[in-house]
Parts: sequence; C-alpha cells; structure tokens
Amino acid sequence: MALSFELLTTDGGARRGRVTTAHGTIETPVFMPVGTVGTVKAMKTDTLANDLGAQIILGNTYHLFLRPGHEIVEKLGGLHKFMNFKGPILTDSGGFQVFSLKDLRKLTEEGVTFKSPIDGAMHHITPEFSTQIQHALDATITMAFDECTPYPATHEVAAESMRLSMRWAARSREAFVAREGYGQFGIQQGSLFEDLRRESAEKLTDIGFEGYAIGGLAVGESTEDLHEAIPMAASFLPADKPRYLMGVGYPSDMVKAVLNGVDMFDCVLPTRNARNGMAFVRSAEDGGVIKIGHAAHRLADEPLDATCGCEVCRNYSRGYLHHLRKSEEILGHMLMTHHNLAHYLGVMRELREAIEAGRAAAFAAEILPQIR
Repeated sequence: MALSFELLTTDGGARRGRVTTAHGTIETPVFMPVGTVGTVKAMKTDTLANDLGAQIILGNTYHLFLRPGHEIVEKLGGLHKFMNFKGPILTDSGGFQVFSLKDLRKLTEEGVTFKSPIDGAMHHITPEFSTQIQHALDATITMAFDECTPYPATHEVAAESMRLSMRWAARSREAFVAREGYGQFGIQQGSLFEDLRRESAEKLTDIGFEGYAIGGLAVGESTEDLHEAIPMAASFLPADKPRYLMGVGYPSDMVKAVLNGVDMFDCVLPTRNARNGMAFVRSAEDGGVIKIGHAAHRLADEPLDATCGCEVCRNYSRGYLHHLRKSEEILGHMLMTHHNLAHYLGVMRELREAIEAGRAAAFAAEILPQIR
C-alpha cells in the first residue's frame, strides 16, 4: 500500500492532515527543511529531528546525481542511512535545477542534456532516469520530472511547456516502482494562466499520483501575482491528496497559502539567509527580520526573538551573534540556521494547532503583521 493521506479537519480553506509513510507520519501543514546535497547546511540531522521537530526534509536528485552519485548513495544504504535521517525524505526531481542551467542545457521530447557545472561532463536525464535515480536514493516521496516554465511566458509558450511536463509526468509514473509506504507526486504547471493550471491538474489526476505539487511559481513573478496564483492553482488539485507548494517562500507566504488549502512547503530562505546574517523574528517593528551584522546589535544583550524558545534564543545574545558574524565564525552560521528553522517550523506547528481549534484566520491576522 502506497503512502496515505488523511484529511483530519478543515477551517475555511485551511486543512489539517496526516501523511503516513514507510519512514513515519507527517502532520500537515508542514515545512520541509532543504537538504539539497544530503545535508541541511550547518545542521546535524539529530538536531533537526529531536530538537526542532523537523518531520520531513528535502533532497535533490540533480545535485546528488552529480555528487556523490546515486549509485554511491545506494551502495551506502540509501539517503536515510547516508545522512542519518530516519524520517521521510522527499526528493525534487531535478527539473528546476536543470531549468536554471539555461545555456548549459538542451531540452527535447526525450529529456534534457546538460553540461555539469562541476566538471563539464555531459549528462542526459529523462523522466525515467530521474525516477530511477530517486529510487536508488530511496526517496520516501519521489517527484515527477518536469520542465519549470520560464517567467514571463506567453500563453502559447506556457501551454507547450506544461503539456511537455504532463507527458513527462506519465512517463515518470510508468517508471515509478510502487512500494509500501512510498509515493510519487505529480507537478502542476501552467504559469499564471487559469485554463492551463486546470488542464494540468486534470491530466495529472487522470494519471494518478499519491500527491500533487504546484510548480512553476516563485520564479520571478510579483508577490501579488504569486498570491493570486496559489489559491487558483490549489483549487484544481484533488482534495483527498496532499498539496505541495514548491519553493515558497517567506513565512507570510506560507501562512497565506495554508489558508488557501496548501499542505506542504519547502524553501532555502531560512538556511540561506541565516548564512547571510539574517534572522527571521516575530517583530512588527523590525519587519520580521533582523540583520545581525548591523552595528546596532554590537552591544545588544537580548535574544534574537524574545518570543522564541529555541536553544539559540535561550542561550545567546544578539551581541554574541553579531560578534560571530563579524568574525566570520562557522558557529554563527550554525546558530542562525538553528533559529531560522525553529522559526519556520514553529509557525507551521502553531498553524496546525490553530486549524484544530478552528481559528486559522484569527491566528493569521495576529501573526502576519509580525513576520516577513
């Protein structure tokens, strides 16, 4: 039996669900820390699972294929054993990364040929091969291989791109090896066009997947367009399956998307911005972020966020974190990353509790003015 999804309750458009997998259960809505190359940067996996409560993390097919190679990961026991994370792992198919290569790739009906940015070697990935790589990695949730539609795109270009992705989705599904507690998600495309998003969802539903993702957003469109597209795109996806919004975004983006029926999220912002000295906090005065390198924090004895109970906010001052930033100490990256992930995961946990209590809209009204 494949992984399963149970919709526990709803509150307006917000959904509280549970995904049961071979590697444990996932309480939704959920944020997935990004562990692109088999590591969530600057974080130990036991800290992620035990201290921060991360239920599922994301790995990337493209990057792990290039280095160390999926065969090596498979020989060393699969990605869970390789990186010592016992919970579910979702692997992005690599479509977005190949899309981002631009001049280093050539796309055909068969797949994508691209030049490795690591060593210049030429590679060819098809929907079937992407699925096989993810099988070798032992991904709990495999993503269908797709083309991320460029932005901006005309209706004609978006339609052609989406339909190619739908043909690739069918081939990805055919190549997927069903196993108990495992699943595969199809990826909806169609840019900002309602008719294309509807057509894409219908084609994916006809193929049949364990879950459905909204792809092709957060690729350059305005914030206004993003938040108009999310509820439109989500409305076409099956209500009895998990809905995953790929690559989005700021905490406020996720809160708004949850209110519109999205269940799963991933984004590099909490980890990437931590390495750049930015902490996410609950503070309307600060606009939801603190740049710890600013001189204003040099003598600050208070925590990053007085409302946060994470280890960093309990034990370290802004002044110390400022010092680590200016000294370019690795510990600074670790502590800032820990806090940012605690912030993201905490917002999701409180959203789950608010939906259960029937106050999702009230919680959103309270928290949105405080967060980025």
